[in-house]
Amino acid sequence: MSSSNRSAIRVWDLPTRLFHWLFATCVIGAIVTVKSGNVLWMEWHIRFGIIALALLVFRIIWGFTGSRYARFANFVRCPRTVIEYLRSGTPSLPGHNPLGALSVVALLLAIGVQAVTGLFVSDDILYQGPFYNDVSGETAAIMRTIHQTNEYVIFSLVILHLLAIIAYTIKGKRLVTAMVTGDAPANLYSSDSPVARDDIGIRLWALVLAIGLGMVAWWLIDKTLSAGMSF
Repeated sequence: MSSSNRSAIRVWDLPTRLFHWLFATCVIGAIVTVKSGNVLWMEWHIRFGIIALALLVFRIIWGFTGSRYARFANFVRCPRTVIEYLRSGTPSLPGHNPLGALSVVALLLAIGVQAVTGLFVSDDILYQGPFYNDVSGETAAIMRTIHQTNEYVIFSLVILHLLAIIAYTIKGKRLVTAMVTGDAPANLYSSDSPVARDDIGIRLWALVLAIGLGMVAWWLIDKTLSAGMSF
């Protein structure tokens, strides 16, 4: 079907969209609770951090087994492609453009580092990660330094991400709308652009993944909170 016969292209499957908004919620929640200064809120910092890690693992798996435009092979490009895109500014297919893909990968890496290191650190008052006692004091100290320093990397990337969304919105590219509805205007792309798979089969696969990772996240949260400690 050509773009002249359709008004929109399904780009983002439902699991990808749910991941995006849940992940954003957890990241914001983790930042707010740790910066609140309220010790009692640290329990929620644990929950948000561990759930964010589970979601991150989901996204990595989904990057190989999900629908067309969610797969890393579809949007992760070499530096030369990113430079060419910056010169031309015209993506050939729906989904993440080369520059947007770079932003996605950077965010996933930064938040992944933050979530993983959080499992091994302590605030030296009440809270510590579920695996703090499984590593040496030196290793825990290194993890804590990375955890604290990496905050600024995350803040910078989030700000750049938001500025990019605003810039594209001004240009008429409704990125937020597409991540809510799953569809992008067909007239922005070539007539032979394929649609993303978003049927019951792929949603059931996502549900299986979510249940499995959810159980692991619940175990980690329970392991931490039942000991009266968190990261």
